[in-house]
Amino acid sequence: MRTTLFALFLILLLGGCAGSGNYYILSNPSQPSHVRRMHTSIGVETVTVPKYLFKRDLAVAKSSNHIVFLSGAQWAEDMDEGLTRRVVSYLQHALHNPDVYAYPWGVEEQPKRILHIAISRFIAQNGKVYLDASWSVENTQSGQTTSHLFSTIVETGGSDAEHIVAAMDRAFGRFEAALARGLK
Repeated sequence: MRTTLFALFLILLLGGCAGSGNYYILSNPSQPSHVRRMHTSIGVETVTVPKYLFKRDLAVAKSSNHIVFLSGAQWAEDMDEGLTRRVVSYLQHALHNPDVYAYPWGVEEQPKRILHIAISRFIAQNGKVYLDASWSVENTQSGQTTSHLFSTIVETGGSDAEHIVAAMDRAFGRFEAALARGLK
């Protein structure tokens, strides 16, 4: 009986801890300021992200070699999947093209272009969010690939999780706009 009560107490205690905290996602992509038509099918591979973004806690860099995770601030989704979903949605709107798909494509034939995106740095440090990425577009018909680099810094306006996530959202929005402009 005592063991059962103790087990029940632990379950309630741990259940309360698991439900506490704040959960964040990057918002839906902003509406593109420039829309152009592209009728080529585009496949977006899953965005690769640094390992620290695979943890659910929000990471903040204290220095170039020291990362801490904010207590009570967690991502509500896997960042690689969330960023991929956002890129697909943004490109569909920016290119006025419903034929933009996330991997696995789910279409009968392979897309005409395949987009590879690698985020190498996406973190807040000293009141700023840093986003460094590379991306390439493979033309599946010609076999030709073009590669690009992207880097931006966005002021957070505060050191709490909400300010950091909002700045990350703006930084990724800049990346999406550059990505859409770079697709030719």
